[in-house]
Amino acid sequence: MATTLTQKLWLDYIKKLAAIDKTAGLRLKELLNKGGFPDTSEKAKQVVDYANGLVMKYGEASAALAAEMYDAIALMEKANVPAAVPAAVPEYGEVASAVNGTIKTGNENVIVSAVERLVKQPAAETMVRNAARDRAEYAWIPNGDTCAYCIALASRGWETASYSDVSNMHIHANCDCTYAVRHNKSTSVSGYDPNKYKKMYDNAPRDLWNTPDGKPSPEFSKETLSQQKINALRREFYEENKERINEQKRSAYAKRKELESSKAEEIKVN
Repeated sequence: MATTLTQKLWLDYIKKLAAIDKTAGLRLKELLNKGGFPDTSEKAKQVVDYANGLVMKYGEASAALAAEMYDAIALMEKANVPAAVPAAVPEYGEVASAVNGTIKTGNENVIVSAVERLVKQPAAETMVRNAARDRAEYAWIPNGDTCAYCIALASRGWETASYSDVSNMHIHANCDCTYAVRHNKSTSVSGYDPNKYKKMYDNAPRDLWNTPDGKPSPEFSKETLSQQKINALRREFYEENKERINEQKRSAYAKRKELESSKAEEIKVN
């Protein structure tokens, strides 16, 4: 018997996941607004420690929610599988590396996005790890503003999960796309049409390919051809949204210049 995850059920899950990582991001923003940009090693350490606490608290929440969703899908399908095991949250070293790396950009929003991504990570890992354990299938389900890479992933449709897929997961903060699982090939997610995304991917605007004649070179490997298509889609999306993107870049540049100017003044005073 065919099972369909209704749009309401799926959107409720996505909204709850988004609420978790956005709450973590909001808490970090509050710290940054109160303490100022982490432009010293002491401030950076405080932000890393606080971010690690957020990732532990909200990452565990996102993993627990994904485990509940995994079990709910299995119950709908009447699949005889063990209860889902929530994935572990990123360790301190991973959080520190992400936060310290983004501090260098001079952009508070980039720091916040890095932490939001780490909070989302356990939910995605929970889905994929349990699917691999149960030899289930998984698919990347787009939602809202969908980037070129998300379209490429969605175009692959349902695939049998493996533990090696965990290390290759695609997760970023400003995205409500995420993984769904199924134990029965007749199960579907309302609104998810992999053929639609495959057409978008296969018909990536060839005039934007990085080749003289707009045709793939016979020397292209499968991976190179895929990257060319993704890059073409990215350039197409950029043309459609370049005003918004450029405004974000100008804002980030202004913040970096302000930070550099502030540091220069401190050096003069001292």
